[in-house]
Amino acid sequence: MTRLLFSLSLVCTTAALVLSPLAAEEKSEKSEPTRILFVTESKGFVHGSVKRDPKASGELAPAEVAMIQLGQQSGLFDCDCTQDAASDFTKENLKNYDIVAFYTTGELPITDEDRDYFVNEWLKTKGHGWIGFHSAADTYRTDNPDHQWYWDICGGTFIGHPWNANSHCTMAVHDPEHPAAKPFGTEFKVQDEIYMYNHWNPENVRVLMSLDYAGSPTPNTVNAAFGTHVPVAWVRSWGDGKIYFNNLGHREDTWTNPAFLDSIKGAVKWIRGEVEGSSEPNPEVSQKWEAKSRKDIREHGFKVENLQ
Repeated sequence: MTRLLFSLSLVCTTAALVLSPLAAEEKSEKSEPTRILFVTESKGFVHGSVKRDPKASGELAPAEVAMIQLGQQSGLFDCDCTQDAASDFTKENLKNYDIVAFYTTGELPITDEDRDYFVNEWLKTKGHGWIGFHSAADTYRTDNPDHQWYWDICGGTFIGHPWNANSHCTMAVHDPEHPAAKPFGTEFKVQDEIYMYNHWNPENVRVLMSLDYAGSPTPNTVNAAFGTHVPVAWVRSWGDGKIYFNNLGHREDTWTNPAFLDSIKGAVKWIRGEVEGSSEPNPEVSQKWEAKSRKDIREHGFKVENLQ
């Protein structure tokens, strides 16, 4: 198995990444930390946040360091990182974990048997959950109906990012009391790469936050083939299990953002049932923000194509 387990001191040394201090935070009162398998394998574009240096033995990527350190300092979870889904995303190994997190791209080497176990048994178990970061939505980005299982779990698949890594964007938070969204307040500004999506079904998810065009200029063309609303984070239930996706995380410095890190902690507590948060779908939010986004496109002079 290619899981990587490092002490906090080694993580900080090898990755040369400075995270915001969490030392004063109270440790979780739960006796057994949640166990997270963080899959960061790339079968397409390799993002800097999950890129390891092959010349440095034991080097971890910034997102991996952030997750390991966050778990250790909060006491909420233990995190194992893998870039070998074929060996580690298996029925046998999944039994060792409570949450699986993806920061991945492309078509992963997951067998049908392991996929079926994950979708139909493991993820439906109370206390289990899946967390997707950023390019998890650039995973199984195909028109192959065999990949429907992943589109349903992730919530959408990448079609482009009119807002690139240097874009300054404004986000509107629709459910500021949800533990995975509360750290962001009701509105916030962020510099990060923001995706648009295909295979998006608002009736299946609860949108937690969306991009506000009015505060998110870009010189790039917006592809409106699948709508203009840009959801950024959402949740859903899967049997008794729970799902959280957050588009943020392209930039390495996002993984040092206190609000982003706190949202991960909130999501972990929510998945294991420690805090309340609704996963009831809110398609009316997507409908409202589709109308607002179209209005903002006209009023703020966005370049757009395929607008129906």
